[in-house]
Amino acid sequence: MQIKEKLNQLIAEAAQKAGIPLEEPRVVEAGKPEFGDYQFNGAMPLAKTLKQNPRQIAQALVEALPQNELIAKAEIAGPGFINLTLSAAWLAKRLEEAGRDQRLGVGRHKEPHTVVVDYSSPNMAKQMHVGHLRSTIIGDSLANLFAFLGDEVIRQNHIGDWGTQFGMLIAYLEELGEGAEGSLHDLEEFYKAAKKRFDEDEAFADKSREYVVKLQGGDVRCLHLWEQFIDKSLGHCEEVYSKLHVNLSREDVRAESAYNDELAGIVADLEAKGLLKQSRGAKVVFVEGEENPLIIQKSDGGYLYATTDLAAIRFRVEVLGAKRISYVVDARQAGHFKQVFAVARMAGYAPEDVELEHVSFGMMLDKSGRPFKTRDGGTVKLIELLEEAVERAKEAITQKEAYDEEEMEKIAEIVGIGAVKYSDLSINRESNYIFDWDRMLSLEGNTSLYQQYAYARIQSILRKYGGEIEGRVTIGDELERRLALKLLQLEDVLHLAAREATPHTITAYLYELATLFMKFYENNPILRSDVAEELRQSRLTFAQTTARTLRLALEILGIKVLDRL
Repeated sequence: MQIKEKLNQLIAEAAQKAGIPLEEPRVVEAGKPEFGDYQFNGAMPLAKTLKQNPRQIAQALVEALPQNELIAKAEIAGPGFINLTLSAAWLAKRLEEAGRDQRLGVGRHKEPHTVVVDYSSPNMAKQMHVGHLRSTIIGDSLANLFAFLGDEVIRQNHIGDWGTQFGMLIAYLEELGEGAEGSLHDLEEFYKAAKKRFDEDEAFADKSREYVVKLQGGDVRCLHLWEQFIDKSLGHCEEVYSKLHVNLSREDVRAESAYNDELAGIVADLEAKGLLKQSRGAKVVFVEGEENPLIIQKSDGGYLYATTDLAAIRFRVEVLGAKRISYVVDARQAGHFKQVFAVARMAGYAPEDVELEHVSFGMMLDKSGRPFKTRDGGTVKLIELLEEAVERAKEAITQKEAYDEEEMEKIAEIVGIGAVKYSDLSINRESNYIFDWDRMLSLEGNTSLYQQYAYARIQSILRKYGGEIEGRVTIGDELERRLALKLLQLEDVLHLAAREATPHTITAYLYELATLFMKFYENNPILRSDVAEELRQSRLTFAQTTARTLRLALEILGIKVLDRL
C-alpha cells in the first residue's frame, strides 16, 4: 500500500471514530523537515462547517488515530495543521521488504485497464524531424509506466499516410520514370522537389489531385507506389526508434488509412443520430460552448482529421476495449481534441467510463527562445540530432581514456540518447522546452548524466565490497531516516505520474533521491575499516536499494544505465 494511501486511511478511521464528517482526507508531503514527513491540512476547511476551532478538530483527529506502526508522532501546529512523522522502525522494516522484492515494493493498479497510448505519429512522406521528438519520448515513457503498473498497454502509432501529399509524390515518382524508386533514399529531398513542382506547375498539381482520387479508389499502380513510400518511411522511423530506445514497431502502426473504409459510416451514423448540420456545404457538428463547429465532411465530399479521429476512438473502445486513451500530441491541438472528445461522447463512441485525455506538451525551442531549426532555418532531422547527441556525449564523459573505441561508442550512445530523453522528461510537459546541449550533458543539476554518475558510483562501491549483502536495515540518524523515506516514496511517485501523465514527477523524484544519497554517502561511510559489519550491511542495503531504484525508474523512462562510467 502507498504511504499516502495508508495515512489517509488512518485519518479517515480517526474521523469516523471522532464523529467528524471528513469525506476524503488527503495528506501531503511536508514542506520542511521541522514539519514532519507529511501534513494533513483538512481541519481548517471543516472549521466553518462544524463551527469549531480548527485546532480542536485537529486535536480530536489526533486523539482518535488508531494504534498503528506507521506514525511515530502526530503534532498540531499553527491554526490546525497536523504534522505526521513516520516511525523509523516501520521505515526500516518496509525498506528491508522492498529490497527483497523485484519491484521494490511497488504494487500494481488495483483495477488495471486497457490503455491506448497514441504517440509519435510521423507523416510518412517525410523523414522524422525534431517536431516528433517530444511526442515520441513522452508517449513511450508513459506507455512503459502504465505497463509497469499493471495496465494492458496498446501502443498506437497513428501515422499520417493518406491525403493530397501522396498524390503529389506519386505523380512526381511517375514523372521521373523507370528506376526512380532509387531517388527515395532521402525522402526529405524528394518531398521538397515534388512540392516545388506542385507549387509551380498547375498541370502537375491537377495531375496530383487526380492521383489522390485514384489512390483512394484503390488503383493498383497508385497503391503499389504508395506502399513504396510507406515502406521506405517506416524503415526510417524504425531506425530512429531503435536509436532512441523506444518501444515502437511496425506492429504498433495503425495508420490513418486503416480507418478509410469507416469514414462514410461515421458520417452516416452521426447523421442518423441527428448530430450533423449543414454549414456552407460542409457537414459539421456543433459543440456547446465552441464558436466554430467540428467539420466532419467537406463540401467536396472529403474527410478531415476529425473524421478519422472519431473512427479511431470508436475502434479503440469497441474493438480494443480501451478504458483510457491518451493522445500525446502538442498543445496547439488542444481545441481540436476538445471538440473531437465532445463529439465522441455525444455519439456514444466513448462512454463516460472511458477516459479520453490529451497529453499536451509545449514547443521545442532553441536557447534564444525561437523554434528549434537548423542554422539556415530548415527543419532538423531527428536522426541527425541523435547522432550529434552521441558525439557530444563522448566529449562529456570524463574517463574517455579508460575505454577502447567500441566501448566508447556504446557508452556515448547510452549517455547521449539518455541525455536527450531525460532533459525533455525533466520539465513539466506543458511548458515550452528549451533545447540546450550544455545543460543536458552537464554533471550538475537534474540531468541524466548526474543520475548516471550516481548509479555508477554506487556500483563501484558494491564491486569494491564484493561480498553478499544481507539486506538488513537499521536507521541510525536523520539522514538515513530521510533516505529510507525517499526510497519508499517510489510507489507514490509512480502512481501519481501515471494518474496525471507527468513523467517529470519521476525525474524530480530521481534528482531528490540521488542528491540525498550523495549526502548520505559523504556523511555515512560504508567501506571504511572502522565501520562495524552490522552497520556496514545496513548502509550497503541503502546503497544497493538506491541503485536499484535509480535503474528501475530510469528504465521506465526509457533510459539505459551504465555500471561503469
